[in-house]
Amino acid sequence: MEGNRRRSHLERHDLLRKIKEFCKSILKDITERRSLLISINQFRNYCKNLDAHCSCSYDFPQGQEILTLEKQCHARRIDILLSVLLIVQKLLQENIHMSKRDIYYMHPSLYSEQSIVDQAINDICILLQCSRHNINVVGICWERVSSSYLKNLENLLFYHVSYVLNCLFLRFSFKMVMGWLRFLESGAKFDCINSPNDAHPIPTFVEKVKGILTIDYIVSTANYILVVEKESVFHRLANDQYCTRNRCIVITGRGYPDISTRRFLRLLIEKLRLPTFCLVDCDPYGFDILTTYRFGSMQMAYDAKFLRIPEMHWLGAFPSDFEKYGLPKNCRLKLTAEDTRKTEAMLHRCYLQREVPHWRSELELMLQSGVKFEIEAFCARSFSFLSEKYIPSKIQEFERLAV
Repeated sequence: MEGNRRRSHLERHDLLRKIKEFCKSILKDITERRSLLISINQFRNYCKNLDAHCSCSYDFPQGQEILTLEKQCHARRIDILLSVLLIVQKLLQENIHMSKRDIYYMHPSLYSEQSIVDQAINDICILLQCSRHNINVVGICWERVSSSYLKNLENLLFYHVSYVLNCLFLRFSFKMVMGWLRFLESGAKFDCINSPNDAHPIPTFVEKVKGILTIDYIVSTANYILVVEKESVFHRLANDQYCTRNRCIVITGRGYPDISTRRFLRLLIEKLRLPTFCLVDCDPYGFDILTTYRFGSMQMAYDAKFLRIPEMHWLGAFPSDFEKYGLPKNCRLKLTAEDTRKTEAMLHRCYLQREVPHWRSELELMLQSGVKFEIEAFCARSFSFLSEKYIPSKIQEFERLAV
């Protein structure tokens, strides 16, 4: 534990040094009346080149964006970047955490919208060559805290209150885990094993998670990890006692997964070495969520090598599953025009052709059929068809192919 604290201190010290050097270089350019130029590396985790000579890389930038005061849009972006950087510097100096939403409410009139703060945070991570959690910025949803309250906390007290509230609201996180798992987080013990079908919050501060163990300290007790797109499906499985019967770990990120969910999942896979499956709706958005887990998001492509889950297997629902499992025709929904555009765009992602061509084939089938369906459609067969028939048969099918 002492070693972890010392390593964290050294990381913060190094980041503070980089911030100081960056600000000194800007000040020098201004005082010497040189044109201010800020180079920000550009990353991408996919392109539209479907041949074998794709140059996409998780390790190297794919170009640079040069910000200059000569362009008005760049000047505003630099202004916001420096404003957020000042907040990050304070977070590191005080060693406290703050959510992206907190940062927005520090100067809402300046930032105007959350996406502008998000871009500044990403720019800072690229400039400092670090991940978002390294600068003590988390992604917890803060809708429970009134905007007027947050606006009035623009001093040191804000940071300490924010930290306490952050820890408090962590217990109400909607990102959940259940199953054959126990772990420690900041000294608190989470023992899912005693009640494997009870939901526990996914930790926000993954670096504080210790002692990931399975029952009797035998790693092989849990057979696999199942990630489900939707909270409703998570609760359906909990109600059907799925983890008790199948000795597995189930996680939901409630739609598009946040950073904490993906980091926690990566930690589980690294520690437990278990096969990992993902169950999403058979629609373009479900497929996009699946690829976010496996390949990372374009928005945070600079951090994709630390967030992606290359071990992720697509369990379902496949377009071909509709006929295979005899689902009622009234469960089919037509693809909207937006669905069609999104599907066509995803078909051009290079990593599908390069790494998972069978996924791409299923996506083509969805586009050709012009229909989609939700995971809950399997309940039309019987109330527990999803947990008793569909998922077990899919797992068995994978195990047969893996032999």
